[in-house]
Amino acid sequence: MELLKELCAIEAPSGSELNMTEYLLNFIEQHKSNWAVQPKIVFGDGFQENIILVFGKPTTAIFAHIDSIGYTVGYKNNLIKIGGPGAKRGTKLVGEDSQGKIEAVLKVEEDEHEFLSYSADFNREIDRATTLTYKPDFRETDDFVQCCYMDNRLGVWNALKVAETLENGAIVFSTWEEHGGGSVGYLAKYLYENYQVQQALISDITWVTPGVQHGNGVAVSMRDSGIPRRTYLNKIVALAKESGVKFQIEVESAGGSDGNSLQRSPFPFDWCFIGAPEDNVHTPDEKVHKQDIENMVALYKYLMNHL
Repeated sequence: MELLKELCAIEAPSGSELNMTEYLLNFIEQHKSNWAVQPKIVFGDGFQENIILVFGKPTTAIFAHIDSIGYTVGYKNNLIKIGGPGAKRGTKLVGEDSQGKIEAVLKVEEDEHEFLSYSADFNREIDRATTLTYKPDFRETDDFVQCCYMDNRLGVWNALKVAETLENGAIVFSTWEEHGGGSVGYLAKYLYENYQVQQALISDITWVTPGVQHGNGVAVSMRDSGIPRRTYLNKIVALAKESGVKFQIEVESAGGSDGNSLQRSPFPFDWCFIGAPEDNVHTPDEKVHKQDIENMVALYKYLMNHL
């Protein structure tokens, strides 16, 4: 789990993904010689902080977003949410501005109208527009791993594991997902126009709920706030049963992912969200069962070989 620990420690909230992009490009360059197929690496001008890896003749793409939730420092150390952080007061936040490293404490206050405001308790005023993220505390037991930003560093980790043996397919490391998206449309355009790719798997992390539990396998989502095409979902479920990998069906009314952005794009992409469930969503204590992680990698490898 050392790679996952490293990924969780990288500060890269939505809009400030460059740290993660540079890490991934360096990692790919160092390790691609050990992969079954050497991918074409697409990045740079016209792609912002996104990365696309193209292996062989792709028919299906894995989308894994590289950003996280966090905070932007406003005036007098007030904090503005990036995405939907769910931390409680007292949470440790880290960052850096022109005056140096920052380790602050999250303050949460409620006014007479039950309106919550957020601020950073620090010994000086932090530069405006500085981004702050959770201080990582990676914990591992026989059954679980726990840290901030399992969503979606675990999805990125899964994609890198699949890359080791992938012969035909694409892997997309996308941005801005936690704060409304915005990159997936033109990334889909590139894959559709250059490789005629029209199928996607969303490598992301979902929630533990009454219907989706730790240790019951990777979750295959039939819907969240978006509704994928049932014909494609039926194909995914049939292949999942055929694979022998342990999985559980998810049905939710809320939440979203890169899949929703794909569905809103002008390109005929089918998509399915497949990910391990976690407790303590969007807090510093996101917790995932190791068996669900193993099942996630195994199912992705099988699907990428059979779709």
